[in-house]
Amino acid sequence: MNCLILAAGHGSRLREVSASKPLTPVAGAPLIEHVVRAAAVAGATRFVVATGHEAARVEAFLEGLAARAEVAVDCVRVGDWDRPNGHSVLAGAGLIEGDYLLLMSDHLFDPALARRVLDERAPEAALTLAVDHGWRRDSLDLDDSTKVATEDGKIIRIGKTLDAFDAVDTGVFVATLALAQAIETAIAAGEAGSLSQGVQRLADQRRAAVVDVTGLMWLDVDDPVALAKAEALFA
Repeated sequence: MNCLILAAGHGSRLREVSASKPLTPVAGAPLIEHVVRAAAVAGATRFVVATGHEAARVEAFLEGLAARAEVAVDCVRVGDWDRPNGHSVLAGAGLIEGDYLLLMSDHLFDPALARRVLDERAPEAALTLAVDHGWRRDSLDLDDSTKVATEDGKIIRIGKTLDAFDAVDTGVFVATLALAQAIETAIAAGEAGSLSQGVQRLADQRRAAVVDVTGLMWLDVDDPVALAKAEALFA
């Protein structure tokens, strides 16, 4: 299984701690190493990483990690990594044939979570997202979370500002090449080109499915507070 990891952004909310979000250490290992190793346990065998900010450092680290973890890692630099994360998907998907596991370099997760999405994805779906219905817990930064409204196992709406929703986006997807096509369509229509805009296009076509992973561990490490939670979790 191919795996695309988005690792191009600034990581501005962690800048006071680390110059590179993917290389921010958690329990002695960079965030992106935790992501790669968890994905490998879940079944990923080849990795494509979309880089941008601090690209040279991230790519040098990944070269060493590939040798240590005995996995294949290819890096692709995003031309303008100030743009929304859908542009990173476009850059990375160009190196992939077939379905792929899509991950964020700052989202830690239990390998069982990714494995469940791979095992339970709807075969006819263009995209399957792992969603968490336990969003009322104190450990979740709901203001910064991407909300998801679902119905009959499909995404109806997705976005950070939804008023009505029943789940949150864990940042773990199984995607097909239709996702890149949907992002390109959104850009052609004048939208900024975020991942969520592409997902919404597929949702409007009833082609975006969900898998419930409530109760399995995942954590968006986006700021010092979340980083402290991650350290405590691994401790």
